[in-house]
Amino acid sequence: MNLNKAMILGNVTRDPESRTTTSGQTVTTFGIATNRFFTDAQKQKQQKVEFHNIVAWGRLGEICAQYLKKGQLVFIEGRIENRSWEGQDGVKKFRTEIIAESMQMGPKMGGGGMDAPRNSQQAPKEEDAPSFSDEEIEVKDIPF
Repeated sequence: MNLNKAMILGNVTRDPESRTTTSGQTVTTFGIATNRFFTDAQKQKQQKVEFHNIVAWGRLGEICAQYLKKGQLVFIEGRIENRSWEGQDGVKKFRTEIIAESMQMGPKMGGGGMDAPRNSQQAPKEEDAPSFSDEEIEVKDIPF
């Protein structure tokens, strides 16, 4: 059995671009950046950014084009595909893409969760978030 599954959570790097193929199928492309934080051998905190090319077809592509904007947090689930073609200069080109199979948008930019006032533009502060320690949670209290 084989598996080709990609799951990424990151920020949209450019507004989605939507096109229609000659057969009438909608295809939307956009980019997502993901960050990885780690500590190097010298104990210095480091950050590495990876950029991903996303392709969404059909109705999912239409939804991505309509609702996603640059900077927005988004979760994409799909499969990895590699393409190659010969450019106009005769050089062979390669591209790795994630073909989106599902998409979930993150919270609206500027905060504004369900409990926030409708005109609030400020993100919740860290001290406003509930915090839990291992001592406060008992396994018997978990509802699943």
